[in-house]
Amino acid sequence: MKTINEPLILLVTGTLLLALTALHPHDYPTWWMETFPIFVAVPILVATHKNYTLTLLLYRLLFLHALILMVGGHYTYAEVPLGYWMQDWFGFARNNYDKIGHLAQGFIPAMLFRELLLRSSPLKQGKLLFTLVVACCLAVSAGYELIEWAAAEMMGEGADAFLGTQGYAWDTQSDMLMALIGAIVAQVLLGKVQDKQIGS
Repeated sequence: MKTINEPLILLVTGTLLLALTALHPHDYPTWWMETFPIFVAVPILVATHKNYTLTLLLYRLLFLHALILMVGGHYTYAEVPLGYWMQDWFGFARNNYDKIGHLAQGFIPAMLFRELLLRSSPLKQGKLLFTLVVACCLAVSAGYELIEWAAAEMMGEGADAFLGTQGYAWDTQSDMLMALIGAIVAQVLLGKVQDKQIGS
């Protein structure tokens, strides 16, 4: 019996969903900026799949991260309906969908860095690996905040939809905190699952 090629299914599904989010987005410059990481990551994943196949756990997480980016790109992070629902349910002062994105920016890269380090370096499971993965995720988060700063400097008010700060003075710091939490929680919750899949 032929096995299902789940990474291929995720690729096709993700491509279709990406095309759907490109239909009448809030504005195309924001859509392009928010979904740009997908256009970088997916070709790399396709090109390396045969010789460097990742775990199914990681492919699923990367697909989830792509969905978060697509939705944020289509609506802008400040106007995603889920964020408004959360605002109503929990009494938030703002649309916090962007915080889901930044939590994922720590959670999912943590599992990517962890897998790459376990498979391509002498590092083993333990405190040093855990700490380095968290540090890598914080570096990615800081890098993204620098990109947002550059966008704000170059585009002025035109970058508001991309930034999604909604007037919150501590947006940068809270974004990085969410990435930190995501990186820690991912390793605690999924580390053993990932170890098992790498071992098999």
